[in-house]
Amino acid sequence: MQPKTENGKDSILNQPPKENIPAVQPLIWRNIIIIAALHVVSIYLFITRYTEAKFWTWIFAPIYAVVGGFGITAGAHRLWAHRSYKAKLPLRILLAILYCMTGMTCLTRWIRVHRTHHRYTDTCADPHNSNRGFFFSHVGWLMMKHHPAVKEYGKNVDLSDLAADPVIRFFDKYYIPIMVSLCFVLPSVIPVYVWNETWFISIGAVIFRYAVALNMIFSVNSFAHIWGSRPYNRTLKPAENPTVAFIALGEGWHNYHHVFPWDYKASELGFARLNLTAGFIEFMAWLGLAYDLKIPSVEIVAKYRANKGDGTIDLSG
Repeated sequence: MQPKTENGKDSILNQPPKENIPAVQPLIWRNIIIIAALHVVSIYLFITRYTEAKFWTWIFAPIYAVVGGFGITAGAHRLWAHRSYKAKLPLRILLAILYCMTGMTCLTRWIRVHRTHHRYTDTCADPHNSNRGFFFSHVGWLMMKHHPAVKEYGKNVDLSDLAADPVIRFFDKYYIPIMVSLCFVLPSVIPVYVWNETWFISIGAVIFRYAVALNMIFSVNSFAHIWGSRPYNRTLKPAENPTVAFIALGEGWHNYHHVFPWDYKASELGFARLNLTAGFIEFMAWLGLAYDLKIPSVEIVAKYRANKGDGTIDLSG
């Protein structure tokens, strides 16, 4: 199969070799220390203080994580990175706000990395190349400078649509204060002033929620590129992983997604198949805020399953 662009059209760009080409990639010690400290502190707080958290703190933290997650899955990923549907201004603003609640990098950087990943999947030009092992694809790629091939081939990725979007421009410009306010300050303040949670527990819950949410998103790059079935293209490493689909709001049907990246569902069955994000987009379409939802024809999907798949398919969800 020829490589695909973000819109699903064949690309004539040469692909970098899949084998790992050794290169100097200096470690980013700041990231290593922050990521390690985040996980150590999160685990310690959970083990030693989980009994002290009030009931509503246990309810609030996961809901905040899920709501913010739609900013990544429905926003940065399916809307902006793959342009699998279109959104009116109010929805684009909402999705950018939700994205900032997750504490990721700025929108343009996230989208650039993801488009590069799709165009050069599992080659040395893939920012989180899964051929380099589970740890690298999960989090290790954030602990070192990109492979030179990522920068070299990444120049072929078109970002002109992002530069033309005033929502992207605004949130990129003011990303740090907006992100810090929405990801860390607001969810720390609400439990204290609404149901009288202690500051220590409230801040600890924010740290723990952040660490768990990051790993849920990271699992798409690692678990879903290693374990699972490949019913749409057996030659691709991305796989159908129901567990990842559940924890990542529908992003785990990864073999399908890499064959049909322009499908707004990122799955053959959408909401019926552990895919809350598809349901979210469809609800926004019902409200009139999302439109031009793209899907491949049933015939094309069936053809890929029959000709390129590994023979394993379960459409029950």
